[in-house]
Amino acid sequence: MAAGGDLPGAVLFACASNAIRSPMAAALLRHLAGRRIYVESAGVRPGEPDPFAIAVMDEIGIDISGHVPRAMDGLHDLGFDLIVTLAPEAQHKALELVRGYAIDVVYWPTPDPTLTTGSRDQILDAYRAVRDRLFARIKADFPMPGAPGI
Repeated sequence: MAAGGDLPGAVLFACASNAIRSPMAAALLRHLAGRRIYVESAGVRPGEPDPFAIAVMDEIGIDISGHVPRAMDGLHDLGFDLIVTLAPEAQHKALELVRGYAIDVVYWPTPDPTLTTGSRDQILDAYRAVRDRLFARIKADFPMPGAPGI
């Protein structure tokens, strides 16, 4: 992400409701980075924990069942080197928040799996696709030799 392949010290993942995409991304980066990177997540507004997100993360051995969704406005500290936004409204909110701060903001367009209709299996597949897409992007943008696999 940074010049010379340096990893950021602190990353915030942001989406619309901090219930699916951003907590998944934060948990994946925490899993890979361990203590090398401070990782948080927030949303434009706080949503409700999502059982499908919890289930697909549990499939790969990462527990997000204790995640409590929170709003970006409730952040007490903006000491992040990087904010990765996963939804258009989060991108706009992040750019408002960082005015006057030296914080990089990047947008990773990520589908909202709650828009998927169909059977339980079809919905779970949509959530898995989001999880796997985030995981691939995190591994590509935050290279960490020796990081654990999933």
